[in-house]
Amino acid sequence: MGFFARFITIILNALLIHKALNDEVVAVKKHGLHELYAKDPVKADEQVFQRTSNALTRRGFIKGLKSLSLLLGAEVVYGQFMPAGLIPAAFAQSNTPFSIEGKDGLTILNDRPINAETPAHLLDDAVTPASRFFVRNNGIPPQKPDASTWTLTIEGESAEQSKTFTLEELKTQFKHYSYQLTLECGGNGRAEFSPAATGNQWTTGAVGCPKWTGVRLKDVLTSVGVKDSAVYIGYYGDDQHLSRTPGKAAISRGVPINKAMEDESLIAWAMNDEPLPLMNGYPLRLVFGGWPASTSGKWLKKIVVRDRVHDGAKMLGKAYRLPCKPVAPGAKVADEDMCIIEAMPIKSLITFPQSGTDHPLAKKLSVRGHAWSGEGKVAEVYTSIDFGQTWQIAELTLPVNRHAWQQFTTKIAFPQQGYFEIWAKAVDENGKSQPMVLPGWNPKGYLNNACHRIAVRVV
Repeated sequence: MGFFARFITIILNALLIHKALNDEVVAVKKHGLHELYAKDPVKADEQVFQRTSNALTRRGFIKGLKSLSLLLGAEVVYGQFMPAGLIPAAFAQSNTPFSIEGKDGLTILNDRPINAETPAHLLDDAVTPASRFFVRNNGIPPQKPDASTWTLTIEGESAEQSKTFTLEELKTQFKHYSYQLTLECGGNGRAEFSPAATGNQWTTGAVGCPKWTGVRLKDVLTSVGVKDSAVYIGYYGDDQHLSRTPGKAAISRGVPINKAMEDESLIAWAMNDEPLPLMNGYPLRLVFGGWPASTSGKWLKKIVVRDRVHDGAKMLGKAYRLPCKPVAPGAKVADEDMCIIEAMPIKSLITFPQSGTDHPLAKKLSVRGHAWSGEGKVAEVYTSIDFGQTWQIAELTLPVNRHAWQQFTTKIAFPQQGYFEIWAKAVDENGKSQPMVLPGWNPKGYLNNACHRIAVRVV
C-alpha cells in the first residue's frame, strides 16, 4: 500500500472540526471518514479536506485540493474535475481481513448474521475461487448438513403433483449442466448512498462469477408438472431466522416462472467442480445468474410453484425493491409504490492493480477487471484518469456463456507524476452505460452501479 497506509490510519481517526453555534467557538470531534461521507458528503469534503464546491471562492477550492494532496502524499492531477462530495478512492475501502472457514481475505460487515465481502483486488480471477466468493446471510446457517439424507420437495398451487427428491436422485435422474454465472448482492455498493441506507454497508465485493454445476430447474419442474396458472416460484431453505422462532423463515424469495425456466437457471450442488462451501449453500442451492443473489436460495429444501407473486419473507415491503418512479434522496416511499428488483444493472470492477499502488511514470500501467450485465452482453468498457473528462476503450472478452462476466484489459500512460484515479465504465449492447457517480437514490440502497475507481500514485 505504500504511502496510502500512512494516511489511511490518520484519516480514519481524523480530528474533524465542527463549527459551533457562534463564530468564535470550535469543537473538535472524532468520526470515521465513511460515517461522515455517509451523513453528508459535501459537508465532509469541507470538514476533512477544506474542499468546497462553493462557486463564490476559488481560493477555498484550491486550498481544499492542496489539503487533499497533502493527505494523499501527491498532487491530485486533474483535481479540478473531481466531483464534490466524493470520498477519494484511496480511502474508499477497508481491507480488514475476516476469517471464515474455507474463505481467504474477506472483509467482515456483520457477524449476526455473518456477511463478508471480497476486496476488489482479490477478485482478479476470471473464474472466482470458492475461497474468494462473498458470504451473504439473512439468518443462521445450518450446521454442516448430511448430503446423503438431504431432500428437496417441489409443491404448490400450480404444481400438478408434489414430489420429493433426494440429492442422489437429482444427480441420477436429470442431466447435469455447468455454467459460469455472475451472482451479485442487490445491496452491493450500498455504502456510497447518501442519505445512508440501512443494511450491510457493502462496497464493491459482494459479487463473484464461479462455475456452478447442477441440474436445470426447468427439467425438475417439468418432471413434476407445471400448470398454465404458474406465475412464480418461491424457495425455502434450511437456515434459521435470527430469532430462532420455529417455522419462521429467515428469507424466502423467488423469481417469475419465465426466469425459472431459463436454461441457465440451476439447482446446483457444486462450485468450481467441488461441493458448495457451507456458507454458500452446501449441499444444494438455486442459482439465477444476472438477478439479485437473494433470489438464489441456499440450503435449498423446498420449491413452491405459485399462481401469484411469491409472498415469502423478504418479498414484501421494501425488501429488494426500488421505487417504481424516481424519488428525491431521503424521500419517504410507501410500500405499495415499490417494485421488485429483477435484472441487475450494467457494472464493472477494476481488479488489478490494487487501489493504492505506486507506479513509475516511465512505464505504462496494465489494468484489468470484469464487467457484467443482468441481461445481455457488455459491449464496451472504458477507462479514464481525468475524472471522466476523456475515456479510452479497453479490450473486452466475450462471455463464456450467458450471465457470465467478461474480462477487460488496457494499458495506461500517465502525463506526469502525482495522484491519479482510474475509473472504469461499462456499456451494454443496448447502449446503457454505468453512471459516473451514484444512480437514483432509493430507501434500501440497492443497485449502485456507479463507476468503480482505484487510486494510483505515479512516481
